[in-house]
Amino acid sequence: MSNESNNKSTTEADINSLAYAQNFDRNDPLRAMREQFSIPKQADGTDEYYFTGNSLGLQPKLARAAVIELLDSWQARGVKGHFEGDFPWLPYHEFLTEQAAEIVGALPKEVVMMNSLTANLHFMMASFYQPTEQRSKILIEDHAFPSDHYAVESQLKHHNKSVDDNLLLWTPRADEALLNYQDLWQLIEQHGDEIALILLPGVQYYTGQVLDMQRITEVAHARGIKVGFDLAHAAGNIELSLHQWQVDFACWCSYKYLNSGAGSVAGCFVHQRHVENTELNRLAGWWGHDKTSRFKMENTFKAIPSAEGWQLSNPPVLSLAAVRGSFDTIKLAGGMPALRKKSLLLTHYMITLINQELGEKIHIITPQDPAERGCQLSLMINVPGLDGKAMFTALENKGVTTDWREPNVIRVAPAPLYNSFEDVYHFVRILKECI
Repeated sequence: MSNESNNKSTTEADINSLAYAQNFDRNDPLRAMREQFSIPKQADGTDEYYFTGNSLGLQPKLARAAVIELLDSWQARGVKGHFEGDFPWLPYHEFLTEQAAEIVGALPKEVVMMNSLTANLHFMMASFYQPTEQRSKILIEDHAFPSDHYAVESQLKHHNKSVDDNLLLWTPRADEALLNYQDLWQLIEQHGDEIALILLPGVQYYTGQVLDMQRITEVAHARGIKVGFDLAHAAGNIELSLHQWQVDFACWCSYKYLNSGAGSVAGCFVHQRHVENTELNRLAGWWGHDKTSRFKMENTFKAIPSAEGWQLSNPPVLSLAAVRGSFDTIKLAGGMPALRKKSLLLTHYMITLINQELGEKIHIITPQDPAERGCQLSLMINVPGLDGKAMFTALENKGVTTDWREPNVIRVAPAPLYNSFEDVYHFVRILKECI
């Protein structure tokens, strides 16, 4: 069928029909990527409708292959696997650097895969939260992911700073779910000379709101404030340009949109202007020491002049293998520009179907502006007497995997690597049946 006839049939088809979704899938340049993943099955053997890439991405077949390859190397080589084979373990994290940098818009020297997300936030705050008598406050958002909130409070206490006096909260306005930038600018204007650090999400986990990281960094830097971002819901979801935006540091996990498996090794970004300062305060470990002299086993720390200088210990290579396979899968798809293009189409299609089929029965709290949303749409059930948690359970009983976040949101994330337009069609159909 020609492109002209394809476009015509798609245009003429009812947007609420299965045929419309199937036409979209036929014209999707990423349609073959679904075959690169293992899709969970329902009891009848058919694929689940899986929409929780925002919580745990599905398993790429290349990730499985990379882990098995490493297990085989361990079996065959023992300790020699550190130095032998196509992917020796000693420098294994280096095999991930270039692709990690591409995913977050960084220079290779600015990124490293290490530790876990909250651990990395603590390591970064050891360097970038150095309170003084004048500057001691940390600004976060009111509904920050609990782990971030705990980490910030514990850092304040570690420095013997009162949480009540030194924690500033950017709070949504009354009866609004989304964060309003005017309120942030006002906080910075009022407290700018007292704020040492701003730590915000790239994508807010509950609402799915994408924050303007570039503008936030510009405004904060103009007042001498360091800026860091938690990119748990941003890395692998939206296009990032951390180096260009001049962000001081950022951390992310790799098991959501990066599909590297539960609890997989996380990532860390430190801007070039900081990595080249090897005297910058940090929590130091042997793996962050200069590689050329590391095995001399001397007790004077000499930091690697890159993000690697924040490493403490050798990373778990089995997990790094899964990350390598997942990064190779993203590269096979064409990288973040290709994923973002499809993501915007998927979410637009889902929003359109929900609005047409369910109207005011569903309230989408995620911004409608494409620049302010990623894969995730956060839905509230707006039917008197109908409980949102019960609706989440009803969807699950019909083979639809979403996730629930208190107090009242069903999070749905059509991931462009493995979700199809037909998946979206069936999700809205089943949601309507449940309501």
